[in-house]
Amino acid sequence: MSPIISSSQLKNLPQENLIILDARVGKDVHQTYLAKHIKGARFIDLDKDLAEIGEDAAFGGRHPLPDIAKFAETLSNLGVSEDSHIVIYDDKNGANAAARAWWMLKSFGLENVQILDGGFQAAEKEGLDFSSGEETFEKTSVIKKEGWLLPLKTLEDVENEIINHCSTIIDVRDAYRYRGESEPIDLVAGHIPGAINIPFSENLDENGNFLKPEVLKEKYTELLKDKPQHLIIHCGSGVTACHTILALDYAGFPIPDLYVGSWSEWSRREGKEIAKDI
Repeated sequence: MSPIISSSQLKNLPQENLIILDARVGKDVHQTYLAKHIKGARFIDLDKDLAEIGEDAAFGGRHPLPDIAKFAETLSNLGVSEDSHIVIYDDKNGANAAARAWWMLKSFGLENVQILDGGFQAAEKEGLDFSSGEETFEKTSVIKKEGWLLPLKTLEDVENEIINHCSTIIDVRDAYRYRGESEPIDLVAGHIPGAINIPFSENLDENGNFLKPEVLKEKYTELLKDKPQHLIIHCGSGVTACHTILALDYAGFPIPDLYVGSWSEWSRREGKEIAKDI
């Protein structure tokens, strides 16, 4: 199954086993969801459901993964089962919590998971049905899993890969943040030494839709030419990194490693070198 689905395709999907997740983020986001969402969509919260935010971002970053048993409970509360067909959207072309939810669901072992191309805005243009208020649905039995299935890297892993020059580390933040010109979210500007910058926004066309898989394939093949084939993807807090992981999967590449702690952890950890390209 392609990781990307268009609004027109969603419009014509059978309703049996279909679960739509609204993963928008922002101030008063649950109220935003209650005001208007794709009909039948269930709300999933980045900070509460897709992360386990700790007291110190120097250990785990701003959006560490939750315990997998807790995530299993979240899926049960959302009515997700192993045969569910799950479609996720946000209003940032998948660059916020939608791609993170996709990665977590796939890493949990669920196969039929897709991102809505163009997100909320594309659904409005396509004329999908919308509703307001809470949706009613039945909970499902908790699915037992032992651990995340997709590859993860820790800060120590990344440091070791840098020393041994055996991986290509990709920073998907905006170029100005990577260069260290300014930092709107984390405490220090700059990037992990040795990381290259390929902003996640380059996965999208001028209309905010994902580039075609063959275009993405050609683009990343050229960008990664003569570099180690093993990839580690990171961003600010392990959320938008999943956008590039999804794009690489869409293009037919093996799913790369995710460094969840990302810049928010690295930049706060005492003694870690910080690079700038100003």
